[in-house]
Amino acid sequence: MPTKPVFTEGLNLGDLLKYEAPNLYSRDQVTVATGQVLALGAVVGVITASSKVKVVDPSATDGSEVAAGVLIQAVDANLADRDDGLIVARHAIVADHALVWPTGITVAEKKSAIAQLKALGILVRKGV
Repeated sequence: MPTKPVFTEGLNLGDLLKYEAPNLYSRDQVTVATGQVLALGAVVGVITASSKVKVVDPSATDGSEVAAGVLIQAVDANLADRDDGLIVARHAIVADHALVWPTGITVAEKKSAIAQLKALGILVRKGV
């Protein structure tokens, strides 16, 4: 009997975003700084000097050390800035299992970033 192929579906917006306010209030359009390929669910910070976003970096001193939102679509800014990025920036609930963190981030740094998101009204929930 031939084996059937197995398909694995990646995460989608419904896996990440569990609640957002009406009329797109929770969302902001952002410019993603060049040199990055970011996945849906990436936690991002804002570079103070340029107002562009990049993956949150707890060791940075350019503003991106503070979590400012969560990408709600994948963005390839490897070769140039992308001004069509979308983040959830306020009044929302996201699933913890769908968040994408930078390599090497510690548990304490994640907790700090989650607290920063909570201050924006973005609640991170387990098992949703």
